[in-house]
Amino acid sequence: MPTFRAISSTATVVQPGGRVPADARLVPLQTAPDVLSTLLDRINATSANLAACLDRFEGLHILMFSSADIDVTAARLATAGVGHGGVNTVRRPAGADIETVRYLEIDGDQPGAVAEGRIGVVAELDRQIQAARLADHPNGAIGLVDATLCAADSELNAIQARYEHYLGKPPRTDGPAKVFDLDGTTLTLVPDSSLDTLLPGEHASELPALVACTVSVRDLATTQNVLQDNAIPVRRAASGDVFVPAEAGLGATIAFRQAD
Repeated sequence: MPTFRAISSTATVVQPGGRVPADARLVPLQTAPDVLSTLLDRINATSANLAACLDRFEGLHILMFSSADIDVTAARLATAGVGHGGVNTVRRPAGADIETVRYLEIDGDQPGAVAEGRIGVVAELDRQIQAARLADHPNGAIGLVDATLCAADSELNAIQARYEHYLGKPPRTDGPAKVFDLDGTTLTLVPDSSLDTLLPGEHASELPALVACTVSVRDLATTQNVLQDNAIPVRRAASGDVFVPAEAGLGATIAFRQAD
């Protein structure tokens, strides 16, 4: 079975008549002429989905899982009755190289079908190209290690079952949370009644919602100092992680964890 891990992604939607920020870096995508029309339809569906998500609230709305064999994953999802838009293939510049990206979106042709946002799977990316992109950030960030999805208590079991179909595996129980182990990263499902216990002071403005992500860092004390030196508020999670509350994190709780 393909292994999965959560990966980070950021995007926004420019409304008609809006301006692209002057410092934005536009990345052209290349694809085969015979699939261009289909790809454009799917990109438009994705844009509509993200726009609807941002209308709900500012915050996290994208969660992509990495698969070692995306074609096997696509077939498994179809067999499990999970709708998706098929595997798309695009190419994009990456310095002096051209990077091939293959991905699928769950219920990709039905904007809004997945309430928490854009959920999908991407084939493992070229490790050399990805390594060349890594910057030595002052906060000591190494990588994404967890995404947290909050659900109404009454809906938690149904959402857990849905992600069991997506990921092809059950979660483990950790207190009030359900945790999917994903090859070095985790997806944590937490009931709304317990969110404040795990992340003191935090609450979800809408449910279900991707409320937090956790980043591993080289030295947690250094990271906390960098945040405080920049007047960014920090709190301490029940796990011992340091986190920036959603009100200061553009609608998303950003947690930092000491790397092993």
